[in-house]
Amino acid sequence: MNHTNLKKEDGLAPGAAVLWTGLVLLTFVVCVSLGSVNIPLADIWHAVFGGDVSREVYRSIVCWTRLPRVLCAGLMGAALSLCGAAMQGLLRNPLADGSTLGVSSGAALGAALSIVLGISMPGLESAGPAAMAMAFAFGSLLLILALAWGIDRNFSTHNIILIGVVFTMLVSSLLSILITFSGEKLRSITYWTMGSLSGKSYEQAAVLLAGLVVFGLPLLFCSRELNAFAISEENAVHIGVPVRRVRLAVMVCASALIGVCVSVGGSIAFVGLIIPHMLRLASGPNHRKLLPLSAFAGAVFLMLADLAARSVLSPLELPIGVVTSLIGAVTFIAIFYRSRKGGIR
Repeated sequence: MNHTNLKKEDGLAPGAAVLWTGLVLLTFVVCVSLGSVNIPLADIWHAVFGGDVSREVYRSIVCWTRLPRVLCAGLMGAALSLCGAAMQGLLRNPLADGSTLGVSSGAALGAALSIVLGISMPGLESAGPAAMAMAFAFGSLLLILALAWGIDRNFSTHNIILIGVVFTMLVSSLLSILITFSGEKLRSITYWTMGSLSGKSYEQAAVLLAGLVVFGLPLLFCSRELNAFAISEENAVHIGVPVRRVRLAVMVCASALIGVCVSVGGSIAFVGLIIPHMLRLASGPNHRKLLPLSAFAGAVFLMLADLAARSVLSPLELPIGVVTSLIGAVTFIAIFYRSRKGGIR
């Protein structure tokens, strides 16, 4: 592949973009409608835009519970899947996602530490864990990059993956220690380590949207460079890609966006791994298509996973991280088995 071919690669077709947008909107409406209380579509419309007093209960459920929650699920799914696709392309490893850097684990550790130490902000109960999650996400990235820099000034992808895996194991051990001494705060720590979208607000949805715009758009703009990385770093250098700068930019943006997601909904696994991997098998490795498709499919997947989390055992609610891990693990095993058998090349 040469520089000219990279420029001529087609992105996501307008028709496909319209189709995926429609699928996202349809999933959004279905997830708002269904749950422990099923609400007809007509009643959703009247609850949001009408003034019928008889539908006041529906208004409360739709406007203040489900709409912000489903919005957060869609935005977080898009962000995590986009980060996973970018990291898989950058590291040339189909098993990689944004959490390969250890950022998700670091963010969860920060939130757990905040809960155990009782760090909070007046009037904002969840602001302390959220702020600590974002701070530890950036701190984890800086630590991993510093270690990678000390080993190899070129930031070898193999070294970054290895350091990320070791760092994740270290953080898991520290989390276990915190859980041991958490006492009555165990439930709150479990929320951050397993993930939950219960009780989300429009303000948190706005935070996710801002993070997706600020850190997600640069990832989309790096599609040509990621196509070059997918072949080899030598190829990227040959066609004039500033390898070190692009690698750092992608890692910083992906890590920051993951930190934003963890600060809102806790650690949610497998979204950034399984969705881009499936799409790469289905539509090919061209990141001009893969990155936007990953955002669309990630939004759909996490909205449906959240629907399953709050509906399967109603009135009990499963942590959404458990649902995504179960679906992701089973799906990935099936894909791996079929690929080994020759069903997918």
